[in-house]
Amino acid sequence: MPKMKSHRGAAKRFTVKKSGVVKRAKAYKSHLLNTNSKSQKRKRNLRKAGYLAASDAKVVKKMLLK
Repeated sequence: MPKMKSHRGAAKRFTVKKSGVVKRAKAYKSHLLNTNSKSQKRKRNLRKAGYLAASDAKVVKKMLLK
């Protein structure tokens, strides 16, 4: 039987920390960053990492084979 492959799309988007928590990037940071639509505070908070809920993390870990 061949080796299992990790889901490449998930591998590019998520990382699993040593504690088992799945780290992700926040959404809505791709465009419209120099207009009045997003405040400076909101853009600054979008830089910080987000973490998945336990129920979602279970699915992602299966995709990453960890």
